[in-house]
Amino acid sequence: MPKIKQPARSPHIDMTPMVDLFSLLLTFFMLTTSFRPQEAAPIETPSSVSEKQAPDNDIMTIFIAKDGKVFFNIDNGRDTSTHFREKLLQKMAEQYKLTFSKIELDKFGKMSSFGMPIKDIKAWIIAKEPEVRDKLQIGIPMDSTDNQLAWWVRMARLTNLNAEVAIKGDAETDYTTVKKIMDLLQENKVNKFNLVTNLQADEVTMKDMPK
Repeated sequence: MPKIKQPARSPHIDMTPMVDLFSLLLTFFMLTTSFRPQEAAPIETPSSVSEKQAPDNDIMTIFIAKDGKVFFNIDNGRDTSTHFREKLLQKMAEQYKLTFSKIELDKFGKMSSFGMPIKDIKAWIIAKEPEVRDKLQIGIPMDSTDNQLAWWVRMARLTNLNAEVAIKGDAETDYTTVKKIMDLLQENKVNKFNLVTNLQADEVTMKDMPK
């Protein structure tokens, strides 16, 4: 009796499980990814040949815009449970006799760089419209009668003893403003700090300043 020959079939792979897995991964990353907050002012840093990489955590940054306005930022450190930003705001509130609610402190801890008089911090935190926040970003006072930037630096150093200090200035910033910031840091016993610059391909680097 002759054998029945089975028709030849090309191999087939069922891609349905892989599509389901891809969809799950995509959903997971969309829900868990946190985007870097926008900086207070656009700053085009100067170029440099330094190849030292900027640290990802434990850094206190002073921003200097093209027009000379000064902004400030400090991260929450490697362990976000330390809440360095909230603790810093509490210290500044005690210094200037202000009060912030727990909700306001938590919200401040998730925000980015800022630059306004301390009296306007609460309005900046609770503002719902980005346009309102932008109008409040007029720079941190540095005058001799009330040098608020100096207090932010002092309190930040007390809040996170391991924080490195960096200056991120625009390439067109007047050098006298940068020099004023350097003098302020040295007055607060910060004799080693970094200048944030750009390498080729927009790679962020940091150049150590000598003592």
